[in-house]
Amino acid sequence: MRRHERAERYGESQIRVDLVTNDAPAQSSVPTSRRTRCSAYPLDPAKDEAIRAAVVQVLAEVGYSRLTMDEVAMTAGVGKAAIYRRWSSKADLLVSYIDMESVAGLVLADTGWLRDDLVILLTSIADLLAGPVGRANRALIGILHENPALFDAYRHGPLDRWSAAFTEVFRRAVERGDITPDAATSVAAEAGPGIIIQRWLITGAALDEELVRAVVEQVMIPLLRGATRPPSP
Repeated sequence: MRRHERAERYGESQIRVDLVTNDAPAQSSVPTSRRTRCSAYPLDPAKDEAIRAAVVQVLAEVGYSRLTMDEVAMTAGVGKAAIYRRWSSKADLLVSYIDMESVAGLVLADTGWLRDDLVILLTSIADLLAGPVGRANRALIGILHENPALFDAYRHGPLDRWSAAFTEVFRRAVERGDITPDAATSVAAEAGPGIIIQRWLITGAALDEELVRAVVEQVMIPLLRGATRPPSP
């Protein structure tokens, strides 16, 4: 397909958009949620959602060390027993939260243009990090290396899925001849996400579409088009 044909499709908004969700193939043995069911009755999905939303709120407000099952239950408007029917401990609850919430809203689009695909994907990540989920995740980052279960959940959950999304964008770009295979696996491919993460985690600067477009157009595209893999030692 020629570039002008792809541009016409994009102009007509004929874009295939996939949500990168928890239906993606598992990358490890880390469970999506560890539930200890103490009841023969089906669990109410509405309570599942209320509990996960409460985890986001409590983490964002008080951080990891002060998060308790009692606080989550009160915020969710459920009894503490409802939580323990689903998750056996605070750690299990947070592993489930990481897997279920940290990639919600991640958007993978196929517009036919590398620039636009990157803008859409990075914008979805920036929106995620700028909201309550981002604040909750920031509260967890500092304790990941002290908690192997949470670290493993992050590494094989959000990080693997974000990586898979960018890999797919770059794979399509290589097939179209937009970039070389070496560029797709070079450090240039990490430049954009690195800037977004730095602003989110360290500087606290705004994460908006203007920033994303600047990162893609001024940093990622020039680097990717000029990148080659360094020679092996």
